[in-house]
Formats: sequence, structure tokens, C-alpha cells
Amino acid sequence: MAYPVRRPLLRSLAVLFCGAVAVRCSVWVMSPSPAGLGVLDHRLAVCPDRPNCVSTFSQAVEHRIDPIPFRGSPDDLIQKLKTIVTELPRTRVVRQASNYLHVECRSLWFGFVDDVEFLVDVEQQLIQFRSASRVGYSDLGVNRQRMETIRRACHGTL
Repeated sequence: MAYPVRRPLLRSLAVLFCGAVAVRCSVWVMSPSPAGLGVLDHRLAVCPDRPNCVSTFSQAVEHRIDPIPFRGSPDDLIQKLKTIVTELPRTRVVRQASNYLHVECRSLWFGFVDDVEFLVDVEQQLIQFRSASRVGYSDLGVNRQRMETIRRACHGTL
């Protein structure tokens, strides 16, 4: 008697699975690495006019976040920062230089990509950063929360 109920359930699960795969594939296609990332005039890119970005360089309250202070030599600072950041799930290093680090963080379900950049300001002994979603309008505070998590992980270790 349970057989007639299983078939529609299995069909529904198959449709949901195929839909999720289609969404995930379209996200990968629709979100190539944006132009304008990196360091220009000792600064990171400006946040777009959407609430899915935070930056230490921003003057706008909705995007502004404080930089991460560090003490001591900046020599292996990027390597230490890379170690902290790559402990986050679904994070991949894209580019690394002596004073710059760019990583991609993917969301769990649909693989949405956030670009996270760090710039070491040796003179002020600060790590400046920017974290922005590639697609969509709101990220429900995910970028801000991620950067606050990284700030806490850095506290006392850098």
C-alpha cells in the first residue's frame, strides 16, 4: 500500500535535486571574477551601492567596518592571515602577494561567491579589507559577520 505514495515523493525529490543542480551551475556561470579587484592607489575597490559589501575604506555607515590592527613585523603577516582565513569552510586563495591577499568564499547551498581582499598597511599597522558578494542585492549580513569572525580569530595572534 505504501508504493503509490513513494513514487510521487521520489519524483518530487528528483525535481528538487535537479533544480538545485541547475541553480548551482547557473551561479557559477553568472558570477565570473569581477574586474577592479586588487590594489589601486594603496586602496581596495569601492563597495557597490548594495548592502552586500563591507570595507574598511568606506565612509558610508552601511558598508563601514574597522580594520584589523597588528603588532610586530609584517614579514609573514600575509601567511598568518592566509592560515586563519583558509580555516573557514569553502574558502579558496585566489591571489597572494607580500601585502595583499584575495580569497573566494562560497555559500553552502548554492555556491554564491564572495570576494574577500586584505591589504596590509605597514605604516599604520592595520590590515585593511573588503568583502563583497558577486551577485544579488542583500547578503543578510554574511560579509560583515565573516569579517568579524576573522577579526576575532586575528585578535592576539597577529
